[in-house]
Amino acid sequence: MRTRRTARTVIAVVATVLLAGSATACGNSDTGAGGDSGGGDKVVLGFSQVGAESGWRTANTTSIKEAAAAAGIELKFDDAQQKQENQIKAIRNFIQQKVDVIAFSPVVESGWDTVLKEAKDAGIPVILTDRSVDSADKSLYKTFLGSDFVKEGRLAGEWLVEQTKGASGPVNIVELQGTTGSAPANDRKEGFAKAIAANPNLKIVASQSGDFKRADGKQVMEQFLKANPDIDVLFAHNDDMGLGALEAITAAGKTPGKDILIITIDAVKDGMQALADGRFNFIAECSPLLGPQLMDLAKKVHAGEEVPVRIETEETTFTQEQAKAALPDRKY
Repeated sequence: MRTRRTARTVIAVVATVLLAGSATACGNSDTGAGGDSGGGDKVVLGFSQVGAESGWRTANTTSIKEAAAAAGIELKFDDAQQKQENQIKAIRNFIQQKVDVIAFSPVVESGWDTVLKEAKDAGIPVILTDRSVDSADKSLYKTFLGSDFVKEGRLAGEWLVEQTKGASGPVNIVELQGTTGSAPANDRKEGFAKAIAANPNLKIVASQSGDFKRADGKQVMEQFLKANPDIDVLFAHNDDMGLGALEAITAAGKTPGKDILIITIDAVKDGMQALADGRFNFIAECSPLLGPQLMDLAKKVHAGEEVPVRIETEETTFTQEQAKAALPDRKY
């Protein structure tokens, strides 16, 4: 009996040791660069957001946070408050923390080479989202995920050209630009200008930055109206500035959408409602729901997979009737 009991005891001890060793081995193999103590090879993504300057940006941030949680990615999120120096500091912090992947939406296009080289030297892949950089060294980032801003501006301009075909006299346009030096501001301005060049009657009489903010859009539009009493068209680089301009136009005793045609870009809910109500006339879409695609890319670049250098989101345009039809199911 003693021999049999001793044998059972030895077997139990050996089994316990083996089980403990197995558990330790699993713990070691599942601990990725993100240091996930929960036993999963979790990708750690450092993301630096431009700020919270608009409804579009808020929806973009929500999409990224929700998609990271759904994908099981550990997200280290930073709000740059629309300052490039804050974003550079955040990227350097991500490098020090040894995250697996860095993604960011650049405040402006220029001035990123040094910090991006630091990330490259540290072996951390970088993904650009929503906005691009003007670096000549394309090896400093793996891919760009976002919209074709030039196309958005061109679509806005082409709509206006079509609407003003029969105009015999000058059509005076004012332009509310986005953040100075940013990719969407530069590209939307370029696309719009090229499109309206087809009609010599179309003339931009004033162009100024409203920094993509509603309050700034209102303030700049007030200045436009004082300096240019005969404004026919407003082209705003985003809905929020257009919505701010609505207040200035109404306060000046004019009817937005009739006395002054309003063209914007983004298609967030407030903008779409203004379009459905006839206060806006045309919107070119720019989708903020990039989260799921970004998480998929983060996993792929972390795994060393090849990805396209540029991935563009599918977007459309809206007239008043199209906005009415789309509003009930609008997610942002």
